[in-house]
Amino acid sequence: MKRSCRPISVLLRVLCVLCVSVVNPKVVRVEAQALPRVIIQTDLGNIEAEIDSIHAPLTSANFLRYVDLGMYHLARFHRTVRADNQADSKVKIAVIQGGLDPMRVKGFPPIKLERTNVTKLSHKDGTISMARAGPETATSDFFVCVGDQPSLDFGGKRNPDGQGFAAFGRVMLGMDVVRKINAAPANGQTLEPPVRILNIVRKGR
Repeated sequence: MKRSCRPISVLLRVLCVLCVSVVNPKVVRVEAQALPRVIIQTDLGNIEAEIDSIHAPLTSANFLRYVDLGMYHLARFHRTVRADNQADSKVKIAVIQGGLDPMRVKGFPPIKLERTNVTKLSHKDGTISMARAGPETATSDFFVCVGDQPSLDFGGKRNPDGQGFAAFGRVMLGMDVVRKINAAPANGQTLEPPVRILNIVRKGR
């Protein structure tokens, strides 16, 4: 009896169709854009942070301008907010705040607030964000969240205006250093003595 070759020929046709539809001689590989990283060098150790220049471009550019000009050389972490020093605040947070020494360096003009409802960033554990008073007053001071702090996002209740703060990065390494600073001796919320920022530099430079 003569064997039929039809099953084999059908299989070959299916394989040919799959090869034509799937294989493309030109494979374009799109690589994710690498975000800049900085090293915050302090008396208590280093903190490595990633700066989100994609989602918060204005705030990131402002911060990196201070970094690239060496203006955080001999700056300081001067404030800690934790459970034992905010009795008068209805909405509790935990952060450390640092910035330029105003006796040594004058900052640039304030920048526009990049709200978290626009950037889609949020104040999670290790988030870096800009300190401010009014909505358009941020200059060089920044803070790092210790634990998740949703009250600092847009619509949060920590700031009476409800506009939140401009998150622009996150700690990748060194949260143990952040927690040491948060627990350091303080008079109220003022670190005494301040924790020195020896410098902030871009990683790899």
